[in-house]
Formats: sequence, structure tokens, C-alpha cells
Amino acid sequence: MTTRRHPRRILLIKPSSLGDVIHALPVVSVLHDHWPEAEIRWLIHPSWRSLVEVHPAVSDTILFPRDRFRGPSGWLRSLAWLRLLRGWQPDLAIDLQGLMRSALFARISGAGRIIGLSDAREGSRFLYHETALVNRDDHAVNRYLGVLDQLGIPRPESPEFQLPQGTLPHGFDATRPYIVLHPYARGEGKNLNESQIRAFIRGTGTQRVMIVGRGKSPSDLPSHVEDWSNRTDLLELLGILRGASFIVSSDSGPMHLAAALHADRTVAIHRWSDPLKVGPYFPNSLIWKEGRIARVSDLDDSWRAEGRAPTESEMEELGRRIEGKRMNYEV
Repeated sequence: MTTRRHPRRILLIKPSSLGDVIHALPVVSVLHDHWPEAEIRWLIHPSWRSLVEVHPAVSDTILFPRDRFRGPSGWLRSLAWLRLLRGWQPDLAIDLQGLMRSALFARISGAGRIIGLSDAREGSRFLYHETALVNRDDHAVNRYLGVLDQLGIPRPESPEFQLPQGTLPHGFDATRPYIVLHPYARGEGKNLNESQIRAFIRGTGTQRVMIVGRGKSPSDLPSHVEDWSNRTDLLELLGILRGASFIVSSDSGPMHLAAALHADRTVAIHRWSDPLKVGPYFPNSLIWKEGRIARVSDLDDSWRAEGRAPTESEMEELGRRIEGKRMNYEV
């Protein structure tokens, strides 16, 4: 059997989205622990660069500014970017995005060894040198960690999600306790509407509530509610989440930030998405679906099916339970 030499340069390809970037963090930590002398560069969308640029395992980033490649002159800019990608010449490229485009990036990089996942799409597997066998029904974190099996590296007992400290936006008062509500999401039908948001606020009584994220929030909110929607960058959002006493979020990237920071103080609201695949990773996080709340450790296959939106009364009850610190049992 041929013994492979340790890679000196590793390219990790995971441009987006926010939640997926967070799910990939344990992989880069393990690679660094196993090969501390290796230089690891992360190919990432500029929107998420602040999450990984200060990570102790990441030597540098290769930014993928997809929007700049559009329009009549976009192809010229893309050629310059591809030359930059090709110039570094990694020994190993790991594609966790699993699309034809990301597999092409791995090929163009000139890496001598390219590894992807068996559930990759768009025919991208044909561009890999090796494929790590993964279960498509498993959680995203475990699927990404599957590349370690292919590399002969033991999986960690407890995956690490090392995140920046974050900052607080100007004028934010962190001296008093607060609950965070993140009601927005990109996926269709995942957002909480105005009536659901107001119902949750009613349930929290006079507790201080912060609404965060990017979306349209209700007007004329009560005095104990502060609307920080559309007013924070990623590091400021991280700073607000880090200081929260409890967090309720739609199934979204910020939800994964919250769960990585405060696993046992985060409730993820799922509708049609499968919490066993894309929900919070840690066993002590909480899931709301179909009127039920349970710890991740207590979920079974009955939680995979498509669900429904919470009713106003359910959102109000959720607010009451958080206000009363009664979140340690299933309903």
C-alpha cells in the first residue's frame, strides 16, 4: 500500500450558505489538529469571510465574489480570479459544496488529490479523485466529517464550532438580560409573519426582546422590544446572539450561529425542513415542529415529515415558557 505524504496545502471549498459554512467548521479544526503544519485556505463567499478569517485553523481565504462575475465584463474578472485560484497549487482539495461549479474549482486549482462527498449533485462526483461515502439522511455536520474517514483521520468526539467573539452595534445596551427573536429565513415559508411575532412578544410579558436578522418586521412594537432588523453586520449579529439569555429562531443560518453559541438556550422553529438533517447539531438544543418541542437527543424519524407554521397561540405559549424558564421538557 502506497503511503501518502502529508499535504502541505489544503483547499477547503465551501462558499456558502451561512448555515453550511458553520457546519463545515469542525472539519477545518480537525484538519488543523491532525496536520498543524499544513496551510489551509478556505474558498468562501465574501459575505461569510468574517466567520473564518480569524479561525486558528485557517491560514487564508480565497474569496468567491460571484456577483462580480455577472454582466458583459464579468467573464474577464472571472478569468483573473481563476488564475488566482490556479496559482496556489494545493496538494489536497476538499469539496464540501458538492456542486458542479465547486468541483470545477477543485479541478482548476490543480490539486493533486480531490475529495468530495458521495451525495454531491450535478455530476460533480465525476470530477473527484476520491469520494467519501456519506448517508444523505444524516446531519450535515456528520456528512461533512465523512471526508475525515477518507483521509484516515479519526472523527472528533465533540465537534468544535470556533466562532469569532463578535462585536455589539453602536447603541446596544448589553447590561440588561434579553431574549432574541430571529423570525426571518431565506427558504420559502420559513419566515414568521407579523401576527406570529406579536404573539410571541405577548407571551414573553415584559421581558426585553431583541428582533434581529434581515427582513420586514412589525411596526409599533411595545417599548420592551428593540428592533435591530437590517441594522447589523454578521459580527454584530454574532455579538448580540452571544449575550442573549435565550434565542428563538426560524430554521436559518443565524439559528445555527445561535445553537453553536448557546446549544441549550436555542429553539429552532422548523416547518417543512428536516431537523435531523439541518437542525441544531447539539443534543441539548430544542426543536419546535408541528406543535411539539423536544431536545435534539429525543428526536426520531417522525420529526422528518413536512410540518406546518406555528399558530399564534403556540407562539404565545412559546414566549410564556421562555419567560418562565420552562423549556426542559417535551410538549
